[in-house]
Formats: sequence, C-alpha cells, structure tokens
Amino acid sequence: MAYEGLMVSVSGVRGRVGEALTPEIIAQFAAGFGAWALARAGGKAQIVVGRDSRVSGPMFQPVVHAALQSVGCDVLDIGMVPTPTVQLAVEHHHAAGGLAITASHNPIEWNALKFIGPSGLFLDGAEAADMRKVVDGKIPRATWDKLGTVAKDQEAARDHIERILALPFLDVEGIRKRGFKVGLDCVRGAGGVFMPVLLELLGCKLATINMEPDGRFPRPPEPVPENLGELEKLVEDSHCDIGMAVDPDVDRLALVSEEGVAIGEDYTLALAAKVVLRHRKGVVVTNLSTSRIIDDIAREAGSRVIRTPVGEVNVATRMRAEGAPIGGEGNGGVILSELHLGRDAPVGAALILQLLLEEGKSLSKIVASYPRYVIVKDKLVRPAAPLDTVYEALKRAFPDAEVDTQDGLRLTWPDRWVHVRPSGTEPIVRVIAEAPSAEEAEKLVRDCRQPVEALGR
Repeated sequence: MAYEGLMVSVSGVRGRVGEALTPEIIAQFAAGFGAWALARAGGKAQIVVGRDSRVSGPMFQPVVHAALQSVGCDVLDIGMVPTPTVQLAVEHHHAAGGLAITASHNPIEWNALKFIGPSGLFLDGAEAADMRKVVDGKIPRATWDKLGTVAKDQEAARDHIERILALPFLDVEGIRKRGFKVGLDCVRGAGGVFMPVLLELLGCKLATINMEPDGRFPRPPEPVPENLGELEKLVEDSHCDIGMAVDPDVDRLALVSEEGVAIGEDYTLALAAKVVLRHRKGVVVTNLSTSRIIDDIAREAGSRVIRTPVGEVNVATRMRAEGAPIGGEGNGGVILSELHLGRDAPVGAALILQLLLEEGKSLSKIVASYPRYVIVKDKLVRPAAPLDTVYEALKRAFPDAEVDTQDGLRLTWPDRWVHVRPSGTEPIVRVIAEAPSAEEAEKLVRDCRQPVEALGR
C-alpha cells in the first residue's frame, strides 16, 4: 500500500503532522505493529510506549494506546523519555515490543513512530516487511472481552540512569570529585527531563540552554556544528570544561570543546571507543558514513573497525554477532553493548566524562593528538532517475576509486572517501565526503553532485 508523503522505512514511519501524518495513519501503524507483536508472542503481549517532547506527541500518545488496546495488546506507558529508555524498558519488562513516538532529528513539523522488537532493537528488514504486511492487510481486532489494558511505569528513566551509573568501568566517584562544568543544550527535547539528572548525579555543575521540554525547537534540532553556535558561546562565556548537545529523542550526542568549538559529531563515538577499548577487548562496529578517526583510535588500542550499512539496527545486529563492546554511528550515536544495543546519548556523555577523567587533559588537547579529518555532508533532492543509474554514473566519473555497494555507493581512496545513499528518513539523497581538508572534501561533494543533478534534469 502506498502512503503518499510518508517516509516508511525499517526505522519507522515519518511525516509532517497534519499533512501526511495524521492520527488515522498513526492508529493504522500502531495497530498493525501490535497485531504483529501479539502474533509473534503467541498470547498476551505488552508494548512499551514512550515519546519525545514534540508538540504533537500528547495528541498521538492516546491514539497509540487505543490502537494497541484495539488488537488486544497491553500498554506500558513510560511518558516523555529518551528513545534509548524505551528500548531498555522493552528489555527490562520482557515486553513484546515498543513504540517510540519521535521524529528524532527531523524538523519541528515532523513526527513519527519508531518500531522496537522484543530484543530492544529496532526492527530489521525482514521483521519490518512482515509487520508491514499486517499494517497493509485486514488488522485483526480484539473483541470487548479481550481488549488491552494501559499501565504506567514512572521509573523507566531512573532505571536507565541507574544502569549507566552501575557500569563497572565508570569511576563515578572519581568523576564526582573532579566536578566537571558542563554546558548543556537539550534543544527543548526529551533530554531536558533526563540529562540534567544524570549529569548532576555525576557531580557536574551545569550551564544550560533550551531545557524546557515543550518541543518548540529554537534552532534546527540536528546536533551538527552549524546548529551549535549558542552552545559554543555558552561554553566559552561560562568557562565550561565541555559542552554537550543532544537531539530531541536523546540518542545522539555532540561535543563542544572547552575553547567553545564544536568538534564534530563523529568524534563522539571515537572518543567513547577510546575509553571503552581500555577496559574491554573486541572490534568496533560502525557504518560506512563514519569518519576514519574511529579507525585511528581502534588501531591505537590494537583493535579494528567493521563497517555496515547505515542504520542503527545494522550496526547493532553486527555488534551482537561480533561480540563487539562498542559501536555506533558517526552522527553522535554511541552503542555500548554492556548497557544495551541501541544508540544512547546519556551513556555517551558518561563515557566522555570518564575519558576526561582518565586523560587528565582538556577535550581540545585530546582531539589535537589525532589526525584531523574534515567531513562535509550535503543533501540533494532525490532524482527521478533510478539510483542504480546514479551509482553507475558516479563509478564512471571516478574509475580509480575502491567501490563498496552494500549501502548505496561508497567510493574510497587512500586518504579520502565519499558515500552517496538515499535517506531513510527524508526524500533526499545524502552525499557525505571526508578528506584531509575542507576544500578537498567540498570538491569531492561538488564532483558527485554534477552526475546526480544531471540525471535529475
């Protein structure tokens, strides 16, 4: 079935509220997911439901409850929480699945449902395809005597925080004694009710902006350097040791150095891996769009990097298969397998504080000790031509590159790479390039735009 204006993918269903995304659409997908989860559970099924702070969240939340009840699922509502808290709650309660009402980093007018399986991971391709068959078919409804119930768990966020603080290689007392001053920007998302609690329990002194969790984002919500000017100024003016920014559903973490400079979200995973690999042995798993700084840090620790297609579930399932202690994505998404197999900005924040404690030097000095790469990210309107035609044109344009086609097209040279792939969350093609300098990375992006735009005309 076609859903005009919606982005339907493994990661969920997204759309602009009041346009493609309506309560009716939310009800259809939530009921279909519930019926799918109930059939897999083979009996009673409990579904965990949480949301971020978006303005439409309180409207969609009861719709999701009713849709799940209508197919016979019991609902466990955990309120406004980070998406990783929903994933952890699914594991903790041995639930049949979870629904997170969040459009993550998408602009303010968007919302979405994210589908979480009984393992606490997002659905993989096969699971999503099976679930969509239920959504698109005649959804089996419960009779009056088999309708689901609704209960609340108000401790899910606290449980998440306590599990972070209990990590065996996190020196909580040492971090508390150090008393780091942290500049914090939660972009008026769900992090506003979570991050201050965690950081204060770690003994941090906070300077904050954009904390009211009302979903009225004061800037573009993606935590990329060009959106963090206000945090950079806060860190500098307040003499903070570090700045931290999270996205609206708190699965991505970006860092600002004590000098008031956003260092780029690719460094979050790399620096978290630096501390974890001191305490745990194994490979690092990340996706094809992640900076080669992770390769440098893994090599330093005697480890290596395995790359997967973009998408949290692709990284998480490969981490599980490899027994990897840490992995994630270059967008600031840290996955620590010892906690759970999902991107988790709060655990990323705790690991970065642990690194600052162990290193005994500033973030800017730690970053300066590694080769500096520059990533340039661009997006193009998806061309009318099939993307395979686009990839063939690019291969012809760059005949000297090493080719990887496991997710779109990645072209690699000894000192640079470019990755061209369709977005799973927006009707665009992403072009990401990395090189030793901004000029070289920008040239690589420009050179890739030309064949793509030519096919779009």
